Amino acid sequence: MQKKHFYIVTIFLLLVQITFAQKEEIIKEADTLKVNTNELDILAPSKAAFYSAILPGLGQAYNKKYWKIPIVYGVLGTSTYFYIKNNDDYNRARDAFKLMKEGKPHEFDGVDGNILLSEDALIRAQERFKKDRDLSLLVTVGLYALQILEASVNAHLQQHNVDNNLSLRPKLIKDDLRNKSIVGASINFKF
Repeated sequence: MQKKHFYIVTIFLLLVQITFAQKEEIIKEADTLKVNTNELDILAPSKAAFYSAILPGLGQAYNKKYWKIPIVYGVLGTSTYFYIKNNDDYNRARDAFKLMKEGKPHEFDGVDGNILLSEDALIRAQERFKKDRDLSLLVTVGLYALQILEASVNAHLQQHNVDNNLSLRPKLIKDDLRNKSIVGASINFKF
């Protein structure tokens, strides 16, 4: 019986010694994302939005995205052109309708090679051009607001860390069982 106790105590002491022999190591990983707070301007999105509201394209210039400025002016110029054209056509149809009601000659009376339009046609033309004019105005205002929003969002996104450690890459995987290629996608995070 004594030998049995001796072996149990010996095994116990060896186990205790082994557990105390292990050192606990704490490994702290350094932060890989270093943000220079001097370069981070938290007011940049509001400045970009303000500049774009003052002069379209100025917020894009503030964000150093100069290639977007011609797009902003092209889009706003096109929608403004359609507003002006539809407003002019509406005014022409309205003036012709007023002159027709007064019995005076107008540009749609069919005289001297002019197009002949009836009273109903002039009313429908006024309604259509007014509707198109209002829609063009709405589109122009919407595009103006959209370029302000784009400048603000772009300034926000410039403050985020976007590098090659975050990626989405398509992959072709070879299926050995069927001897076919499988198309897949993988999201890779490297820390």
